[in-house]
Amino acid sequence: MTHSYDESENQGRGPEEPVVVRDRRRVDPQTGQVRPSGPAHAAPEPEEAPVEHAGPSLGESIVDESVSVVSDVEKELAERTADLQRLQAEYANYRKRVERDREAVVLGAKATVVNDLLPLLDDLERAEQHGDLTGAFKAVADKLVSGLQRAGLESFGTEGEAFDPSVHEAVQHNTSPDVAGPTVTVVMRRGYRFGDRVLRAALVGVTDHEPAGPAEHPPVGGELPLDGGPDEQQQ
Repeated sequence: MTHSYDESENQGRGPEEPVVVRDRRRVDPQTGQVRPSGPAHAAPEPEEAPVEHAGPSLGESIVDESVSVVSDVEKELAERTADLQRLQAEYANYRKRVERDREAVVLGAKATVVNDLLPLLDDLERAEQHGDLTGAFKAVADKLVSGLQRAGLESFGTEGEAFDPSVHEAVQHNTSPDVAGPTVTVVMRRGYRFGDRVLRAALVGVTDHEPAGPAEHPPVGGELPLDGGPDEQQQ
């Protein structure tokens, strides 16, 4: 009686195991060599996975390329920052120099105008000394002088001040024991300065110190004067 295959018989069984064929021949039919004794078909041992090292191996570079790139960027940034600071310093110096030159030009222009008015100030001073500077004329003169003084004009050269050859021009010279050193005793023309610039030196007379001579004493007792008596002078 033929046995019919029923799929239900295989239900509940696990997967079939593969058929393993072992070659037990001592001589290898392909090479003709005698095989070594031992298991006929030993499975090769699996290779161990390489162990990853935590640090770099011998001869391997420890320089991180990303770090070197960042260092180059920082170096370039530092150079650009230094260039910018140097440029700012040069610009600040340029502004100061331009401002200083501008002030010098303005001061020079004012000094030129004031220098042209000095003869007028001399006339006003002479008129005041003679008593002619009165009334409305005096009021206008006072406004002119005060305006020039506010602009920076300053007069110098008065009697009693020490002689200074950088601002005084001596046209007379005397000596006297009443002064301790070269002193201005006569002012012939007043001097003027505008800021740090001397527009005109003052014309003055200077008196130097003269030491006092030895005191003369009358003859004592019967002493004769050194220069001889009246009889000797007649002879």
